[in-house]
Amino acid sequence: MWRLVPPKLGRLSRSLKLAALGSLLVLMVLHSPSLLASWQRNELADRRFLQLNKCPACFGTSWCRRFLNGQVVFEAWGRLRLLDFLNVKNVYFAQYGEPREGGRRRVVLKRLGSQRELAQLDQSICKRATGRPRCDLLQAMPRTEFARLNGDVRLLTPEAVEGWSDLVHCPSQRLLDRLVRRYAETKDSGSFLLRNLKDSERMQLLLTLAFNPEPLVLQSFPSDEGWPFAKYLGACGRMVAVNYVGEELWSYFNAPWEKRVDLAWQLMEIAEQLTNNDFEFALYLLDVSFDNFAVGPRDGKVIIVDAENVLVADKRLIRQNKPENWDVWYESKFDDCDKEACLSFSKEILCARATVDHNYYAVCQNLLSRHATWRGTSGGLLHDPPNEIAKEGRLEALLDECANPKKRYGRFQAAKELREYLAQLSNNVR
Repeated sequence: MWRLVPPKLGRLSRSLKLAALGSLLVLMVLHSPSLLASWQRNELADRRFLQLNKCPACFGTSWCRRFLNGQVVFEAWGRLRLLDFLNVKNVYFAQYGEPREGGRRRVVLKRLGSQRELAQLDQSICKRATGRPRCDLLQAMPRTEFARLNGDVRLLTPEAVEGWSDLVHCPSQRLLDRLVRRYAETKDSGSFLLRNLKDSERMQLLLTLAFNPEPLVLQSFPSDEGWPFAKYLGACGRMVAVNYVGEELWSYFNAPWEKRVDLAWQLMEIAEQLTNNDFEFALYLLDVSFDNFAVGPRDGKVIIVDAENVLVADKRLIRQNKPENWDVWYESKFDDCDKEACLSFSKEILCARATVDHNYYAVCQNLLSRHATWRGTSGGLLHDPPNEIAKEGRLEALLDECANPKKRYGRFQAAKELREYLAQLSNNVR
């Protein structure tokens, strides 16, 4: 039941170990004709590069016009396919511009998985449909579970997709209706009825839900409505576009104290918003690290930029069904593991309790307190406070109680006081 989660494979830090080798290879082929061709060609207008040919085993088509018309172009080194072996996570930076608007803006492109994971997806689809590892995906998809809701099926129900991913580990009908109603990869969005989607759109929706539900999280809890996630823009084939937020949180690890206090306060506010909100959905962050948050360069706003591992529990349904111990406050168990950014949790308990401190625990342990370790550093975002704050001792005490509480229900109270104290410090230093 308990799960200890280490950081995901493909962290940027691992890629950096290959940077020297990559630089050498670039220098070796810098003047080759193939390199020049790849530099000049806009591969984001290539249907095969976008893997549009694999639809409906893809993530959508809403942005295909923009890609195929050449409105999206890679930035600088992103044009060099030679460097793709360094890009384990398949995340790219690009520029996008609308002809009528003039100018361009930065966007982030994601394939939502590594090359290996995408290849495994193809093999899985083929084996389920044909018994062979290779096949025509267009012909195979209608013979898989992703087509089970094709035809005159009215609703996406919990029984159909429960456990497919973290997002739907314990889905309520209310959550699934929200996913369908806000699904952006259809022209007829706005209805919770599945029958308003084409069969190809239903298969794309279910495949995204199973493989990497991040686009559905961004669509269902959009930034335009105040949710702390990056803005979803669209997809074409197996390339998803989201708004560029800014530099990752890690780049602020040694920022001035005033800035770090403000960022820490925002992180605690995010933990609170995702735990307690008017919609009665609890969004639990199961993968919390410095790489999964970014900071806007102008407004300084902290945003979640990796939402693959978000579990959504419907508090309204929990209160209605009243599972065993549903109203007993749940305290996450501190685990001082020997790996970076690990968390200990039980998905079953997250799904069955109305009051849970998981998000406070995750932010305090992995980002703010002395227990936070990342890329060989320790001390957390609030390391080395000014002397007067360090002597007072209140900040350290609140961080310790939030990460590793000594009192029963101590984390709930510590998180509340920490939010208030950080807000006070922010006002003092501005």
